[in-house]
This record gives sequence, structure tokens and C-alpha cells, in this order.
Amino acid sequence: MIEIEARKEAASRTARLDVVFAALADPTRRAIIERLSRSEARVTEVAKPFHMSLNAVSKHIRVLEASGVVERHVKGRDHILSINTRSLDEIDGWIERTRRYWGERLDAMERLLLELKKDRKLGRKDRKHGSR
Repeated sequence: MIEIEARKEAASRTARLDVVFAALADPTRRAIIERLSRSEARVTEVAKPFHMSLNAVSKHIRVLEASGVVERHVKGRDHILSINTRSLDEIDGWIERTRRYWGERLDAMERLLLELKKDRKLGRKDRKHGSR
């Protein structure tokens, strides 16, 4: 039973990562995140630098909200956007685990290549100075 729950949690985590990566795949949405990384902002402030309609920017914002990367709260008539750092922390954790995994593998390959290179040099010396 514990194994089934662990698999469900892993599948859920993978699905969340997929949604966040898909949301961040678009350059407009990354620019929105970049803007919100400086401070929270009203939707109209976020939309201002883009050469597209407010409706088009709002669609990008909705994708970011659906992914959990952006949160919205309402103050009177203003819709204020901010980054949900918890979802980005999950991405950061995945990136760090992946970096560590590949770093260990590349370090092992480097050690192996150095060992093979050393063995090859020793083999040449033995042939030059050895008996036939």
C-alpha cells in the first residue's frame, strides 16, 4: 500500500513539473515571471510592456496561474499578481537533483577516461622497453 502511494505521489509530482515547464516554455510567460520576480504588480502593469492586447496577456497569465507559478489576489478593483515561490522551489529541486545526477556520472566518466589514458600510456612504455 505504501508503494502505491509513493507511485501516486511521484506521478503527481511529475504532472506538476510538466505543467510548470509547459507554462515556462513560452517567452512571454517567462517575461511575465521576470517582471513579477522584482515585485508583485497589477495585471495592467504586467501587460503594459507587451505589444499585444490586454486579453492576450491575460491568457498568458491564466496559464501561469493554472500551473501554480503565479497567484492573484484582488484589492478593490485591482487584480494583483505575484509569484508562487513554492512551485518554483519544486522546479529548483528537480533541477538540482538532475544536476547532481549528471554531475556524478560525468565525474565518474572523467575518472574512467583518465584511468584509461594512464593505462594506455603505461602500455606504450611497456612495449617500447619490454622484450619481444
